[in-house]
Amino acid sequence: MKHPNYNSEEAHQQLRPIQFQVKQTQNKIVSALHWGNIVCKNLIFSGTTWIQEIVDMIQHDGDIEKCKRATTYLRHPFIEWVLPGPFSLELAEAMPSPRTLKTHLPVQLVPPSFWEQKCKIIYVARNAKDSLVSYYHFHRMNKNMPEPGTWEEFLEKFMAGQVLWGCWYDHVKGWWEAKENHCILYLFYEDLKEDPKHEIQKVLQFLEKDLENEVLDKIIHHTTFEIMKDNRMANYTFQPPAVMDHSISPFMRKGTVGDWKNHFTMAQNEKFDEDYRQKMARTNLAFRMEL
Repeated sequence: MKHPNYNSEEAHQQLRPIQFQVKQTQNKIVSALHWGNIVCKNLIFSGTTWIQEIVDMIQHDGDIEKCKRATTYLRHPFIEWVLPGPFSLELAEAMPSPRTLKTHLPVQLVPPSFWEQKCKIIYVARNAKDSLVSYYHFHRMNKNMPEPGTWEEFLEKFMAGQVLWGCWYDHVKGWWEAKENHCILYLFYEDLKEDPKHEIQKVLQFLEKDLENEVLDKIIHHTTFEIMKDNRMANYTFQPPAVMDHSISPFMRKGTVGDWKNHFTMAQNEKFDEDYRQKMARTNLAFRMEL
């Protein structure tokens, strides 16, 4: 299967039915959301699967087998998913509450029911450079995503906000500001890597869960990158190469902080830094590009 091209008529034809179906699912989103639901949220390839596994293990008191009952997209429906199949909102509606959902939506596109139903939202933000690198490789291996072009071309698209789910800057700043008025736990990927125990304790407190230290240590261990990379219920290796070609780049590739240094040239880094300074000038939101 070939990637759809960003600017081709093929890509526009793919987007039209999705845009139509998203408009048609507003009532389903409302019915799928109830008080007490948990929404795992971030911009794509910023730790979504990681936080999903952490939340699932917390909800099941560290029971590994229960957390391997199904793949992540069946356990935590992806609400933007509008393709035919037993997932998305139809799956969410059939689940008992409280349920855990997944979305990459920017804050301005979130249905009002998210706030009205007092959903608990966990947002994981990752530094722009590593997000860009991971997103680029995801585009390369995922045949349902638009063709990324060269690394330099994709970098320019990312800086211009011309990628799926929109501008990184608007996304992270929008949710950062929203946390002041809504039930949002805002986490940083880099903090999770540096001190997973401390950050997972934040999640426990946010979800009003109290677990023994032994269970907490078990959750920390089983949600490490090394363990999750070998977990078929989390690593998407069940997808055929026509959908996700892991020979090009594995879904779970490195999971590190600072891999951007292996991709940016000096000139690209200087240009990106200048653009970054301008777009992040009026916010107190700060990221670490390395540990």
